[in-house]
Amino acid sequence: MSNEQELPEKAADEQTETILEQNADAQLDNNIDENSQPQTAEKVDIEELSKKLEKTEQKATENWDKVLRIQAEMENLKRRTQKDLENAHKFALENFAKELLTVVDSLELGLQAAIGDSPEVQKFREGSELTLKQFEAVFSKFNIEAVNPLGQPFDPELHQAMAMQPSADAEPNSVINVFQKGYVLNGRLLRPAMVVVAKAEDNPPQETPKIDEQA
Repeated sequence: MSNEQELPEKAADEQTETILEQNADAQLDNNIDENSQPQTAEKVDIEELSKKLEKTEQKATENWDKVLRIQAEMENLKRRTQKDLENAHKFALENFAKELLTVVDSLELGLQAAIGDSPEVQKFREGSELTLKQFEAVFSKFNIEAVNPLGQPFDPELHQAMAMQPSADAEPNSVINVFQKGYVLNGRLLRPAMVVVAKAEDNPPQETPKIDEQA
């Protein structure tokens, strides 16, 4: 074969190799593009899942806070209800006890007025004293306590001062007389004791010292 024939064949072979190389490069680029697309999509999916997970965790935290608040409110309601029930049991007799106090007052006044040595007076006194003892037993059973503060310091929470009197024998602000006893039910005041409170004696006016004119 002559050199003239070899030249076109060589050129054709070179052109063919060039085309094959270009096709190979194009195919490689396509493969790279195809491989990069799933990676980008996968990245987008991870970001979306992260955002959804963050929102879900935030919602779960909010719901948990609501549960805790509801539990706290239920506990407070339970305690208030229990306290109301206890107070209802403790103080159910409050109004009834106040009515009984007037009966006790009448018996005590009658007993104080029963003066004399006649058999009738003695029987009345014995009957009144027995009835008062029965009242005291019933009051003790239901935690009703008398407030008789004679000689004790004045307590504005339990006592009602009707008057103040100077006294040389009693401490100032102490009770020197009880007009009417008070009562408490389970620590709650039913009626204050009506009392007279001592106060310090007024200082007598001091005499003006005499001046010795001869001095």
